[in-house]
Amino acid sequence: MPVWIWYTALRILLFAVPLAVLLIANVNVWVSTLVAAVFGLSASLLFLRKPREALSGDLYAARHREQPLVRDDDAAEDAAVEAVEHEASAHPADAKRAE
Repeated sequence: MPVWIWYTALRILLFAVPLAVLLIANVNVWVSTLVAAVFGLSASLLFLRKPREALSGDLYAARHREQPLVRDDDAAEDAAVEAVEHEASAHPADAKRAE
C-alpha cells in the first residue's frame, strides 16, 4: 500500500476517534471538533514521524525526477501540434481568416 494512503488513513483516525468519543460523551459539537483537531494534529506530529518523512521523501522524488515522466501518447500529441503549426505557417492568409 502506498505511504500516502497509510498516512492519510492514520491522520483521519487520529481525528475521528477522539471526535466520536467526545460526541458520545455529549460534549458540545464545536468543542469536540476543536479538541479532536488539536489532538489529531499533536498526535500525528508526535507518533507519525516515520510515515510523514516517507511521504515527504516520495513527494520530493516525484517533483525532482532525473527523467521526466513520458507517456505513450506524447509523441503523437507533439506531432499533431507541430502539423497544425506547420499548416498555419504554410498558409498564413487562411490562418488570419480563421481568427
